[in-house]
Amino acid sequence: MAIAFHFAARSDVGMVRSNNEDSGYAGPHLLAMADGMGGHAGGDVASSTILGALVGLDGESFSGADATRALLRRITAANAELGRMVQEDPDLDGMGTTLIAILRARDKLVLAHIGDSRAFLVRDGKVAQITKDHSFVQSLVDEGRLTPDEASTHPQRSLVTRVLTGGDEEEPDVVVRQAVVGDRYLICSDGLSDYVARDTIDEVLTTERKPDVCAERLVQLALRAGAPDNVTVVIGDVVDLTRGPVPSDSPQVVGAAAARRQRTRPIPVTPASKAAALSKEATGADDDDVQLAEEGPRSRRTTVLRALGASLLAVMVLVAGGYAAYAWTQSQFYVGVNDGRVAVFKGVDQALGPIDLSQAETTSGIDVDDLPDFYRGQLGRGITMSTRSDASALVRNLEVQAQACRYAKTQGQACTTVPSTWTTPTPSPTPTPTASPTPSGSVPTPTGTITATATPSATAAP
Repeated sequence: MAIAFHFAARSDVGMVRSNNEDSGYAGPHLLAMADGMGGHAGGDVASSTILGALVGLDGESFSGADATRALLRRITAANAELGRMVQEDPDLDGMGTTLIAILRARDKLVLAHIGDSRAFLVRDGKVAQITKDHSFVQSLVDEGRLTPDEASTHPQRSLVTRVLTGGDEEEPDVVVRQAVVGDRYLICSDGLSDYVARDTIDEVLTTERKPDVCAERLVQLALRAGAPDNVTVVIGDVVDLTRGPVPSDSPQVVGAAAARRQRTRPIPVTPASKAAALSKEATGADDDDVQLAEEGPRSRRTTVLRALGASLLAVMVLVAGGYAAYAWTQSQFYVGVNDGRVAVFKGVDQALGPIDLSQAETTSGIDVDDLPDFYRGQLGRGITMSTRSDASALVRNLEVQAQACRYAKTQGQACTTVPSTWTTPTPSPTPTPTASPTPSGSVPTPTGTITATATPSATAAP
């Protein structure tokens, strides 16, 4: 049986961010999506580099084993390229990307996955998530310390434990699935899955028959939900080519990897213009001002008045939308770095032209250089918190980690660990060193023991 994807891809920068770090690709034999991270450090560079290395696989004829090897070889080579880019340009240090790719291999589908982007399968009217997040909160779910519902609203749900950053040992999970005609696959960034309820996503996936309409509707739902993050959706329906050709075999590239925008209408690029576009859609207004035949020609005065009225209305909508977006940013909090020390910021770590959308509320006495590499990387990108009290609790946790790290350094030990929890109580005094080194490369801390050997690093997804 000859099979292929009937596909669609859509991407939007979201309601707050000014640049799109997502990259998406949809073609007859390959679906792929990468969610870049790093902000100015090059999240868009990371995602487009990885995706650019994969597009050549679309259209190739592979067996299942050959496809797996080819996909992993391309991903490994592209990841090594990220490492070389960071070495050549230190400004790119800290960039990384998630990845989900689905490659057709005859009657099989090879799925590669790393990070917290998600893939879903629709079969016989039922939707199932077929990837497991490589994230801090997912590890807590696996350990039974959080329920899936609690994980979906956890303040640290954006912390991923495995991504592509150019490291030597970063490899995705790979599974081979049977391709079944009639199945639908969705791969998406967390700009969709974090802001649109799962039952709503399921309803759209099972009711919208056309991939392009389905993808567009999911993106619009994310925007209506106020998604501050980039949102990217790639959909592929498995079809039998013997029953007719795929409606289109021209690949769609969206987001950071797009050579040109491939949308059916102009993309609003600011929070205010997005609000105006959503308002227009909600009222059912058309783009064109159609004149009915029985109206006859309009007078010049009528035309001018209508133009002035439309302009005034547009300005009002833009101002209202801009204010709503700004007000939302000022209800957010994150923990970052201010003058080399850990600080709690109010707002989001973005700027809108000359306007900085955040300001430091409190600056602690914690020197960032006293923290393990894991924390320094997260703080450099900003750790989003739900409330001010959550942010303060994280600062208390970081004080404990700084104490432990300072002690480890006095013992000549590395301090590069991932914490077992982010909700440590208020720190107690720095522990007194013992006469002999702690066994197995561990150091005592106010909350127990932190292993001083290397563990998988975690990176904050955008």
